Amino acid sequence: MYRTFWTRSLTTFSPISRKCFSTTASLSVPEAHGLLPTSQSLITPKPYFFNTVSTHGKQLPTYRIIDGVGDVIEGAELPELDEQLARRIYRNMVLLPIMDNLLYNIQRQGKISFYMTAYGEEATIVGTAAALLPDDEVLGQYRELGVLLWRGWGIDAAMAQCFGNEQDLSTKGRQMPVHWGSPGYHFHTISSPLATQIPQAAGVAYALRRDPARRGKNCAAVYFGEGAASEGDFHAGMLFASTIPSPTLFIARNNGFAISTPSSEQYFGDGIAARGAGYGIDTIRVDGNDVLAVLNATRDARRRCVEGGRGVLIEAMTYRVGHHSTSDDSFAYRPRQEVEDRKRIDNPISRYKLFLQKRGWWSDSEEDELKESLKKDVMRAFKHAESLKRHELKEVFSDVYGGEEPLNLKEQREELTRLLRKYGTAWEPWKAELRKFKDNGESLLGPGRAAS
Repeated sequence: MYRTFWTRSLTTFSPISRKCFSTTASLSVPEAHGLLPTSQSLITPKPYFFNTVSTHGKQLPTYRIIDGVGDVIEGAELPELDEQLARRIYRNMVLLPIMDNLLYNIQRQGKISFYMTAYGEEATIVGTAAALLPDDEVLGQYRELGVLLWRGWGIDAAMAQCFGNEQDLSTKGRQMPVHWGSPGYHFHTISSPLATQIPQAAGVAYALRRDPARRGKNCAAVYFGEGAASEGDFHAGMLFASTIPSPTLFIARNNGFAISTPSSEQYFGDGIAARGAGYGIDTIRVDGNDVLAVLNATRDARRRCVEGGRGVLIEAMTYRVGHHSTSDDSFAYRPRQEVEDRKRIDNPISRYKLFLQKRGWWSDSEEDELKESLKKDVMRAFKHAESLKRHELKEVFSDVYGGEEPLNLKEQREELTRLLRKYGTAWEPWKAELRKFKDNGESLLGPGRAAS
């Protein structure tokens, strides 16, 4: 049987063929031969091969509440949602592309070194964020700025991290842009290597389970893409969270591409959700462009995770509208028209806006006011961040190790100080660089020896 992915336009469905097959035959296993000892596996006298975890060889279902025109589909139930929460969700969804537009463009101008957008994935990011408790631990991948903004981190903090200025409390300017982090908002700092956060999240969740004050109250939510799920770290984290176990909420953003590799070349089976059953954990596949379905699915998944103390997997089916990063040109490996079509027929922000308007919770005038207000806020934060200097130069050596400072770090500080005293006050390129720091380098050069 061919498996088929379906996309929904505003009025029609169209199939997209995938090169994967289900060869699983239906099998009625008699109970006459009993069970395999110490298990619930029926003994069968016939060989039975399978390659799907769903029934009748079909793909796993995808949970949805509202369709492309904002209508609740037949049989679906709305999540608990009042007007205030509904509007807050929309505001945060609209904020993300406004920030993405500005930060992407200023990277192109050379004002920051790097950036990654969340175009097309706003519903997955904001919907999951709204379902978590504010003190649930979050380990993100790259595109989860919306989680921090939902928790109140603020536009100024995000801008400070991208510029690495003196107000950057995430990494004090020592990391690339989009490597967000905030202990106060329970968001663990982004790590560049792919998928490392997944087994770390299982460990964080295990620590929560061992803490009497947080056991049965909090979970660790970890975000990753379907490409990261091809890494061994994914399987290590899933195994840990299912067998130890630990309350880890795995949130897979299946956006169709692992940089330039399409999902059709990432796996032959039925996506990421099919793997959950192999680890014996509760799993759901959700329409990642339906923010209400994401909200409801994550609420239920979180409840199961915390109450059961074991991992739960969410696969959110979405589409990466933007390039992978500012280092990528996605039109080298996918048609521009494909992207434009997805933006037009399955925009998560537009879909949710239509839902709000049909309930009388949003209007066109409010839309204009919101966008104008958010653009002003983002531009103000950008200008402020751009005007600030970096942290004091000595901070490059702080917060690296706990306890007594090791010898190698002392040696590196001494070596840098020696070079700064030799070149920092004599060579213009070094003098110019030192002037970018809050103390002009004085914290290492010594009083009165800073670059002028």
